[in-house]
Amino acid sequence: QVQLVESGGGLVQAGDSLRLSCTASRRTFSSPAMGWFRQAPGKEREFVASISWSGDSTYYADSVKGRFTISRDNAKNTVYLQMNSLKTEETAVYYCAVGRGRYPNDYWGQGTQVTVSS
Repeated sequence: QVQLVESGGGLVQAGDSLRLSCTASRRTFSSPAMGWFRQAPGKEREFVASISWSGDSTYYADSVKGRFTISRDNAKNTVYLQMNSLKTEETAVYYCAVGRGRYPNDYWGQGTQVTVSS
């Protein structure tokens, strides 16, 4: 079983930045993609960003393009999400995931709360 542990969430003001990290307890399978999703209260979980094993391919939700940056360190089995210019509507629990393709979803972390105040 793979464990994913997120960190870096917290309370920030609108316009601030935050960096999330997620470390996998082990490598899951060959060339795993990693990604971030989020779920706001009363809403469905939505895709935020993902990155291929090599890091050559990254994908973003339209709402975060230009403000969020996903990156990874394979030596540490870790993926990062740099979030800039945060908006109040981005308050949510952010989940890390590992899997295949553009929307990796085979394994999930427990989530980290991000709260953006006005």
